[in-house]
Amino acid sequence: MGQTAGDASGVAGKMSPGPIERFLGLFTDIRPGEAQKALLLALNIFLLLLAYYLIKPVREALLLINAKAPQTKAYLSGAQAILLVFVVKSFSRLASRVPRHILITWTTLFFVSNILIFYVLHLSGTPVKTMGIVFFIWIGIFNIFVVAQFWGFANDLYTDEAGKRIFPLIAVGATLGAVFGSKIAGWIIQPLGSFNLMVLCGAVLLVCIALSRFIHNREFRPSEAEIQGADRASRKDREAQVKPLRPGGGFKLVFHSRYLLFIALLMGIYNFINTTGEYILSDVSTRVAIRALESGTAAGLTMEQLQGKFFADYQFLTNLLALLIQLFLVSRIFKWVGVSGALLFLPAIAIGGYGTIAFGASLMLVKWVKSLENGTDYSLMNTTKAALFLITPREEKYKAKAAIDTFFVRGGDALAALSVFVGTTYFSLAIERYAVINVVMVAVWIGLCVLIAKEHKKLKSRGLAS
Repeated sequence: MGQTAGDASGVAGKMSPGPIERFLGLFTDIRPGEAQKALLLALNIFLLLLAYYLIKPVREALLLINAKAPQTKAYLSGAQAILLVFVVKSFSRLASRVPRHILITWTTLFFVSNILIFYVLHLSGTPVKTMGIVFFIWIGIFNIFVVAQFWGFANDLYTDEAGKRIFPLIAVGATLGAVFGSKIAGWIIQPLGSFNLMVLCGAVLLVCIALSRFIHNREFRPSEAEIQGADRASRKDREAQVKPLRPGGGFKLVFHSRYLLFIALLMGIYNFINTTGEYILSDVSTRVAIRALESGTAAGLTMEQLQGKFFADYQFLTNLLALLIQLFLVSRIFKWVGVSGALLFLPAIAIGGYGTIAFGASLMLVKWVKSLENGTDYSLMNTTKAALFLITPREEKYKAKAAIDTFFVRGGDALAALSVFVGTTYFSLAIERYAVINVVMVAVWIGLCVLIAKEHKKLKSRGLAS
């Protein structure tokens, strides 16, 4: 765990809070000397989410251009899960060969190069339909991978005690990035065009690389006591942080730990539920858009523009709710019920929301249910998922977390795709029936939350004992 977090805690006892700490204290428990690193990390994840949300409406606009697009969107999640097996294995090998700052640089540059390839394909006249399918698969890997990598980095910099207090503040950066990204995308997608947003996204990612390297170099800088040889333990711990990780794959780590396996299963179940919910939303929005075009009430907009505008507005609402939850509730929930207890809030919201949709799926109802669900996911749930790894070894923070947040997440999406295929092909299920399926799956989700809470308590007790 991060030595610098311990140093900051020690300094905190000798310092009085400044104006920045007093202001940030309105939202979380932050102590003197902790603000600078926390704000730098918040800026880093802000930019990562800003980049993603700049191009997320592009995905929806390119893919949801026909009546069968919602099914196609669900099916392609299976392709993502298959590809992620190879991506996670490659990432694990790279993490065992290079230090963390090189790891972050190379993986982010890989995604930047992909964006350039998409832009060149667009200029060469590649059909929109083909581009939409490939881009959907790519962005589904990109968005979860860069975020998982960031939280592995953040976990590496904090102790369990400090991380639980400061992660809610860092996650505010993610929420703000999503809010600003979705709103900016809604403003500029029509005048700039979809593919020019990709170039802007790539430029933001280059800034993220520079910022992560700055944070790494700042943390690696030795203290005066270390330079003089008076604090050899801190120096040894600091040097261990920047060494390549020990050999071993992320999947092996997951299957050798009950705690990690329960987390992986939970991520799969939740993403089954979430993806099924996205299918419900996409199907309803597509039907409404088709009716608007057929009735002449589309205000001159094309199918692509109607879908792009709707999803930009939906994402803005989602991220606004996420911001409010992140600012005023997450830190307090952590303080009241702890990290384990925080896991139960989102399934409570999901079971109520899908239970309501089961009685009738209007566009306005589905939009608000999904916005509240995803808003809680992007704020409380994302912060909780990150904090669950504060008590794990470094290899699990990077490799196991990458495996869980990518393959197991998309594995849940793939199961949702199978559910959609079977339901639409053989049973012609109405949208409301998919909501009933989600209610059943939430019950399984709640059971996994209880198991994770028990394992978390055991691991934390062992850590305190050692």
